[in-house]
Amino acid sequence: MTRTGVACITGASSGIGAATAEEFARQGWSLAIGARRTTAMQAMTANLLQIGAPKVFHHQLDVSSRKSVKEFAASVATEFPMGIDVLVNNAGLALGTARLTQATDEEIDQVLDTNVKGAISILRAFLPGMLERNRGHIFNMGSVAGFWVYEGGSIYAASKHALNAVTKTLRLELNGTPLRITSIDPGMVETSFSEVRFGGDKEKAAAVYKGMTPLTAKDIADCIWFAASRPAHVNIDQMVLMPVDQASVFKVHRR
Repeated sequence: MTRTGVACITGASSGIGAATAEEFARQGWSLAIGARRTTAMQAMTANLLQIGAPKVFHHQLDVSSRKSVKEFAASVATEFPMGIDVLVNNAGLALGTARLTQATDEEIDQVLDTNVKGAISILRAFLPGMLERNRGHIFNMGSVAGFWVYEGGSIYAASKHALNAVTKTLRLELNGTPLRITSIDPGMVETSFSEVRFGGDKEKAAAVYKGMTPLTAKDIADCIWFAASRPAHVNIDQMVLMPVDQASVFKVHRR
């Protein structure tokens, strides 16, 4: 894909979402970005325009709220009446490392409402337009937890297994159309993800990556752009990315 277009990115206020917005801006794409933190998106906008985005539209988005998703999609449609070309379905989170019986109802609901129901709501909001226009590329942000499990990660892993199933099913349902769909499945990436998981405890979050070199948000953004920029007949089905220091969720080399 050598032409430019419009990329819509959820969970865009930090981490992988923000890095992906920057990469598409550098490539001359317009952007529709959504996240819960509007202040952060406002701060990003000037930089995205400066590095190459012709237009940047931001709107508050909580993917766990169907009302918020519908309002976001409607606003994007108004700002970009020709539609979007790339959808990066990135918003997601993990909360805590409690065993199944110790996890709270609130934690379980928030993870599933965001990572599964939220991701599905975004797809249902934007996919019909892509089908009508007969163009588009969807990126679902999975995880190695979508095919591996680990103690203390039952709910998060369940959410990413579910998203993996949605992506594989959509690949079948979209067969025969020019639409593309890619699952991005990273291992250890150092972003604010672990801080959120540990309730803002920076020390605990930093310990996750102690003694090893994790992936960065830019590493993931580079891979998303690579897949998006392939010729129209090429679909990168799945990209599994891990740092060299990580061999599985169970084996990490630490110095």
